[in-house]
Amino acid sequence: MMAVLMLLGLLLASAAQAQPDDFDALLDAARQQVTSAQKVLEAPLKEGADLVALRAQVLQAGSHAAEAVQALEPQIVSLQARLDGLGPPVAGQPEAPDVALLRAQLKKSRAALDAQLQRGKLIVVESEQTAGQISTLRRSEFQARLGERTASVASEPFWAELESELPGDLRRIRQALQGLREAPDKRSALIWSGVAGVLVLLLGLRIWAGRVLLNLTATRVPPGRLRRSLYAWLQVLLSCATAAVVAQLFYLGLRRAAIDSDAAADLFSGLAGTAAFAGYVAGLGQALLLPARPSWRLLPLPDALSLRLRWLPFTLAGLIMLSWAMKRLTEQANASFVATVAVDLLVALALALLIGRALLRTRRARRQALGDGGAAPWPVSPMWLSGLLVLATVVVVGCLLALLLGYVALGSFLLQQMVWGVVVLGTAYLLSVVIDDGVTALLCPNTQGQGDAAGPAPEAPEPTLLRVRRQAAVLLSGAGRLLVLVLALLLLLAPYGEGPTELIQRADQLQQGIAIGQFQLKPQALLQALLLMVLGLGAVRMVKHWLSTHFFPTTALDPGMQLSAATLFGYVGAILAVSMGLAALGIGLERIAWVASALSVGIGFGLQAVVQNFVSGLIMLAERPVKVGDWVSLGGIEGDIRRINVRATEIQMSDRSTVIVPNSEFITKTVRNVTHDNPLGLVKIMLPLPLSTDADQVRSLVLQAFESHADVLPSPAPNVQLDSLDHSGMLFNATAYVASPRMTYGVRSALLFDVLGRLRQAGVALANSPTLVLREGEQASPAPAPAPAQPPAAQPPAPPLSP
Repeated sequence: MMAVLMLLGLLLASAAQAQPDDFDALLDAARQQVTSAQKVLEAPLKEGADLVALRAQVLQAGSHAAEAVQALEPQIVSLQARLDGLGPPVAGQPEAPDVALLRAQLKKSRAALDAQLQRGKLIVVESEQTAGQISTLRRSEFQARLGERTASVASEPFWAELESELPGDLRRIRQALQGLREAPDKRSALIWSGVAGVLVLLLGLRIWAGRVLLNLTATRVPPGRLRRSLYAWLQVLLSCATAAVVAQLFYLGLRRAAIDSDAAADLFSGLAGTAAFAGYVAGLGQALLLPARPSWRLLPLPDALSLRLRWLPFTLAGLIMLSWAMKRLTEQANASFVATVAVDLLVALALALLIGRALLRTRRARRQALGDGGAAPWPVSPMWLSGLLVLATVVVVGCLLALLLGYVALGSFLLQQMVWGVVVLGTAYLLSVVIDDGVTALLCPNTQGQGDAAGPAPEAPEPTLLRVRRQAAVLLSGAGRLLVLVLALLLLLAPYGEGPTELIQRADQLQQGIAIGQFQLKPQALLQALLLMVLGLGAVRMVKHWLSTHFFPTTALDPGMQLSAATLFGYVGAILAVSMGLAALGIGLERIAWVASALSVGIGFGLQAVVQNFVSGLIMLAERPVKVGDWVSLGGIEGDIRRINVRATEIQMSDRSTVIVPNSEFITKTVRNVTHDNPLGLVKIMLPLPLSTDADQVRSLVLQAFESHADVLPSPAPNVQLDSLDHSGMLFNATAYVASPRMTYGVRSALLFDVLGRLRQAGVALANSPTLVLREGEQASPAPAPAPAQPPAAQPPAPPLSP
């Protein structure tokens, strides 16, 4: 047995020693990346583009080190558990050789893993610090670059310097283009012919695909906004893919027919990506404007404005391609500084003129529509939109002034950010619309198209399942749109801070968890906890519904006890579901107890009434001094108990209004429960008669009236007594019992009519100023005696509805 134990220990130790080598290599590579980044920061020359890649490299190294730390921690815990299983060595007693060998191997493995763990944590901290230094340096360089000023384009030194540097720049450009063949041969002519044929075929396929997509969305997609939003996105993606394929085909033709060197090939690298972005911009603009199909347009734009701006997306896409080509050529040719500034200036001026022309056309279209006396419809612009247009105009004018004064970097940056902001916001709008429409069509297909109907639909009772699905659709749509909004904000702020690559690195680090004190909150555990809570609460609700509708009705429990038992089951099930979710999150009962003790002071002062009502509700459900359906009277409030909730109880009055009473009122105050333990209802009639009346005859007539009524109980038997006798007359007291206090008012009224009729037929007259009084007796009385002239005021509440 000891030999087998030693063999297993050696195998485990060797397995544990095999992994540290891999971790050593991973940590060494991460250390080398962080160290190289720190050396670059110490160098005097730092380029902004290099800093972006350098920061991404440091974040990646920190992410790898964090992954190693996360993988090492459970191994260390496992080794420590094995050492604890061996127990401490006994002092003064030699240990068996195999056990001693096993203990030494485990300690050695744990020490090696501890060292790697400390190294990994140190690399993570150093990577975060280095990334922070790079971010600070990038911000300072960004601010310095925007504030940099060159010679004004209107000044003579600018053109003099450009003229002096122009011959050298042209020479360097010719050297960069030396890899291109000047005279095409037969082979290149054949290749270009093939490229041209494929381009024509692609354009034909593009037109055919557009028509097919329109037909599919119009016939296969359910009616509603989903057709329009899906068609818009298909147009955007089709335009982007077409531009990328055409550019890649052109690049392949250049490589085969006109490029002889790698330097010339590098000049056109990135052509497909830039063309894809330009095609995306053109497709996005066309999808938002849709001048040819106004009924499919998502934005509430006037047709006149859409037609006036239909040239803008394609012109902007062409300007993007032209600016990329010019900047790429100056970079590859290593052109002079003044040539680079001139190229940036030309691109910025073209962009400013393009945006200014679009704004001017928008104002002219609005002025023309309003000047025609409303012949062309123009929607009322909200204040924020008008202010945004004014701000855009001011920014364009300011950028033109900045370009003319020599602040080329600032003016170019602002104009590019305007275009980038429009592209991001347009994309976010389309994504939000398609998410909303898609979720609504999936969960509530019958509601699609209601927003386009003329006039609101008539209100009707909504089924529970449809209401739940509608709520789920609203929640999912809101979550998706919130995610789109966050991504849009990150993209808008990317030029001022972290780029997409760094954001992805940050998101990768979030998978390792966020430390909150000694608790590690991990996204996977959070999702698992939420899933367990949702499934647990759903299961509890289903079982509670089954108990209420199927099981409890087959038992001998009364409806109030059935509701109480179902409510208690719901409370217990909800507590268990939440406990399971917290356990999956890593929060044990000891942490919950610590939090509860820490919050006990706040609960004692701020939530005392809430806790008191909650505990009172549990006592009411357990002891059942009152139950659902009881007729109670509490502090001037009298009615039927309709529902016992966690904090309060609902009481329905006789006028069908509902009173919310805190549960503690039923525990701390005196409550009159009229229907407790199924009591009988007592009907009492007081008859004042003259002294000349035959008392035996009256007694016989009243008893006959009681016996003839079907609701009067034979046991206890009805009784008629002579209550008093004086000079004004005799007073008879007639009593009878009914099955429930709720029946006393109706039975009393019927008996009064019957007794009056019998006395009139017998020729018995009532005393002067007759008074008929009915009281529901002291022991079984559910309500005070009403005045005869106002019987509805004392009418007892209607029987409770089924819970």
